[in-house]
Amino acid sequence: MSTPFASAAPYYARYRPPYPGEFHTLLADRFALDGSQTVLDLGAGPGTLGLALAPVADHVYAVDPEPAMLTEGARLAQERGITNISWLRGDDARITRLCLPRIDLCVIGRAFRRMDRERVLADLDEVLAPRGGVAVVESLYRPGDPRPAWLTVVEEVRGRFLGPVGPVGPGLSGQSGQSGQPDRDDWDDLVDRLAKSPLSRVETHQWDQPVRHTVDEVIGLQLSFSSSGPDRLGDRMAAFETELRRALLDHDPRGTYARTLRIGAAVATRPRR
Repeated sequence: MSTPFASAAPYYARYRPPYPGEFHTLLADRFALDGSQTVLDLGAGPGTLGLALAPVADHVYAVDPEPAMLTEGARLAQERGITNISWLRGDDARITRLCLPRIDLCVIGRAFRRMDRERVLADLDEVLAPRGGVAVVESLYRPGDPRPAWLTVVEEVRGRFLGPVGPVGPGLSGQSGQSGQPDRDDWDDLVDRLAKSPLSRVETHQWDQPVRHTVDEVIGLQLSFSSSGPDRLGDRMAAFETELRRALLDHDPRGTYARTLRIGAAVATRPRR
């Protein structure tokens, strides 16, 4: 059965912003990635993390429940000449059933918020190599950050077509929490769950990532979310794109829309003996 992300998959692959280079540098340093490690990208989507790590891994296993996401990831890998990724259909309930080899590093993006975290961490303890670990990365709330006015424009158009779906969040999704993005308590809870898991040695990092979107990219981002993807919009999709483009250009005719994302990463490994 397809998930709500099925129709959004091509837009997800094209328009979601990549994670900052500092995050990949952290992983390369922390796990001594030299092309000999095995990486698990859990909740991989179209391989946003796995594709970036493939050049410094021996093999990447990209796991996601949505076939359309895996298809997009495989297409991107082929375009880039990447051949060391296996695209596997599965979810967080089936980690130990995937017959994976020992994993040196598991990376999880925003999908971790939709997983049974305690079970996932217990299962990862079974498949991780002795010195392996997990890295979770997602966008965070920036306290006191002035909210770009163009996000309100997006919300207003979304509301006219889709009804109230919440404020637009860090990836312009409008799907998470009162503010539309993970709040401080959510992040603290994530870190606390890691610290109480078998992977209890936790370090956290944050970076500010400036992002500039064209009007096409803002529209594409909206179509990349299950709450406003093609399946939700149906035959109103073309009208939605036209109206959002008009509203954005009325707001700022230059057609460039900027904001800064705060990216948080938590790296968890087993305690030293």
